[in-house]
Amino acid sequence: MINELKIIKSKRRNQAIAFFIFRLLSYSIVAILFIILSFIIVKGVSVINWNFITQMPEEGMTKGGIYPAIIGTLYLVAGSMIFAFPIGVLAAIYMNEYVKDGIAKRIIKQMTNNLAGIPSIVFGLFGMSLFVNKLHFGDSIIAGSLTLGLLALPVVIRTTEEALKAVDNTFRQASLGLGASKWQTTRRVVLPIAFPNIITGLILSVGRVSGETAPILFTVAAYFLPKLPTSIFDQAMALPYHLYEISTSGTHIEESRPIAYGTALVLIIIVLIVNLLANGLRKYFGNKVKMN
Repeated sequence: MINELKIIKSKRRNQAIAFFIFRLLSYSIVAILFIILSFIIVKGVSVINWNFITQMPEEGMTKGGIYPAIIGTLYLVAGSMIFAFPIGVLAAIYMNEYVKDGIAKRIIKQMTNNLAGIPSIVFGLFGMSLFVNKLHFGDSIIAGSLTLGLLALPVVIRTTEEALKAVDNTFRQASLGLGASKWQTTRRVVLPIAFPNIITGLILSVGRVSGETAPILFTVAAYFLPKLPTSIFDQAMALPYHLYEISTSGTHIEESRPIAYGTALVLIIIVLIVNLLANGLRKYFGNKVKMN
């Protein structure tokens, strides 16, 4: 009896220690995030004003605003999602709903994992070789969007697969038992249930492509371009590349340092707004599924 009590106390003590470590690690992550955000806010808030957001750049980006870089970033994020999201979702549906377990499926999954692990600069070189040179798109929004879309594709595929796997098989069996086809079951039963979690892939993808510098460096980005693009075949400014250039090159680095922090703060705010909108969309579809 005494030994059993000791064992129980030991288990409770170990559990308490483990929970304390997990809690400490969780709070540490939150603290690190707040430290980074506080640093950027303190350094960059002084330059944030309406003119900084809405004006064209001047004097080699040492004065004026970052309006073209904001618009260029939004174009690139939207273009990459238009390419990656439908292709990634359809690929995941095919992988999870139609391909049987076997060597072919394992190979495709392994290739998807390998694609997710490729450094972004390699995607940039590939995009330059294929879209810029081979397809003659030149340095353009479409070349940059397609390159970023390839970068985001593995994230969309994997998150969509996990969302589809989370749907209970009884829903599929019930739909098939009522005479629905495989595609009707997938489109009208599985997808609506999984869609709130599929939005997670969209959120993660937007977060990744919005801050990438290497892929757009080779395919679209211009450092000083005080005008807005008029077509998808135009070059464009982008916040990540602008932030990199203004922080590392030029003869007025110290003078332009506040602009760099202000640019970083604007980029964080844009990503935050997009994530909030995507989360709102996720909750909307989640509530819709519960009501049905």
